[in-house]
Amino acid sequence: MAIPLLEVARPTKPLLADKAYDVDSHRGWLDNARIKAVIPSSRARKKPYPLDCSAYKRRNVIERLFCRLKNWRRIATRYDRLAINYLAAIALVSAIIA
Repeated sequence: MAIPLLEVARPTKPLLADKAYDVDSHRGWLDNARIKAVIPSSRARKKPYPLDCSAYKRRNVIERLFCRLKNWRRIATRYDRLAINYLAAIALVSAIIA
């Protein structure tokens, strides 16, 4: 499901991802779209791809944001049935924790 999502979103900057997305199909699609892949190579790879470590460190900021959002029970369990209400709850929590 990563490639259909990326086709809609079309990121123009480097794409930061974890080892789970280190597959040839994802890397090939990113190369065709001229998007730099900042994905660490998995252990199973014989020849690892080079990694921009300074760019990959920025992924930690995003991970910490999601961890802080999940501390709120309403966000973590998705009590809201409508997407608009869930988005409003995320906006409210983001304003409080920022």
